[in-house]
Amino acid sequence: MEKIKEEYEGLLHQLSDPELVSNWEKFEELSKRKEFLEKIIEKEEEIQEIKKKIEENKTIILAREDAELISLAETEINQLQEKEKKLEKEFGSLLQETKERETANLSTANPSAVIVEIRAGTGGEEAALFAGNLFKMYAKYGQSQGWRQKILDSHPSELSGFKEIIFELKSAGAGRGDVFSKMKYEAGVHRVQRIPETEKSGRIHTSTTSVAVLIKPKKAEIKIRPDDLRVDFYGASGPGGQYVQKRHTAVRITHLPTGIIVASQTERNQLQNKENAMAILEAKLLEKKQKEEELKISGKRRTQIGGAKRAEKIRTYNFPQDRVTDHRIKKSWHNIQEIMDGNLEPIIKSLQSL
Repeated sequence: MEKIKEEYEGLLHQLSDPELVSNWEKFEELSKRKEFLEKIIEKEEEIQEIKKKIEENKTIILAREDAELISLAETEINQLQEKEKKLEKEFGSLLQETKERETANLSTANPSAVIVEIRAGTGGEEAALFAGNLFKMYAKYGQSQGWRQKILDSHPSELSGFKEIIFELKSAGAGRGDVFSKMKYEAGVHRVQRIPETEKSGRIHTSTTSVAVLIKPKKAEIKIRPDDLRVDFYGASGPGGQYVQKRHTAVRITHLPTGIIVASQTERNQLQNKENAMAILEAKLLEKKQKEEELKISGKRRTQIGGAKRAEKIRTYNFPQDRVTDHRIKKSWHNIQEIMDGNLEPIIKSLQSL
């Protein structure tokens, strides 16, 4: 806490500098960090205040002067202790988030912008349709949070789903919330159980779709040498692989040192598609850098909730039973259509409270 309070005082000093107003990006970054640290400090003050009240009530009990007062003090102690447990859990969660940022070097990244990759897994066309459903769910959730959205790349399927779709979610300004702190819980394998539109016999199918959540780096944070890139242009394709444009506007970029390949074909000109592909590449390189740093520090990958593990089954959407279950916290919610319409906040809040 001493370290956090020192950092907070330092931020107040930096934010009082009149020259900072001219550097809006830096001002926004410091303001968000200040708001986050304020939450921790306020939570700790609440806990200390409750501890003080508990001690006051214990003094009343020990005095043994008034039976009625003793009874009231005992009741209040029980209530205060329950509240203290809840606050300490929330406090621990905030401290863990601070630790995660330091470990993964997120203080230099941009947690107010993420790149989300949704890929159809097992289940063929039904998996692709569910990938489309998840994209719409996140798009609507982003709107409810005041975030901006931009599609960077997509590969549609025959029935209006997506074999793959990559998009950016970005906070619309200061005070609009930390996108990564919410979206990080969506990384993993999402399983759907329902009767597909293509199924005539009424059998329930199980399909999977994977979601990856990558932090978008700030400008100049990830340095890429032009010599390290191979850039190819080709015609954009639609469902079934047929070419939908004769002009070669789609872009594929290979990062030669790592072998990472990214592409974009959503825009109508090469320059915009190249910018989109570069944004995806930078996010993937930042993810690689963070994993390497985590391995150096701990010797193994972190396993806590929110670790962006692509292979872990995190959630099941059971349409016949109108139920969504998050397997990490073994908790279920009903009214599946409301959740698919973007009402993700109750699920994310439950995950954040752990």
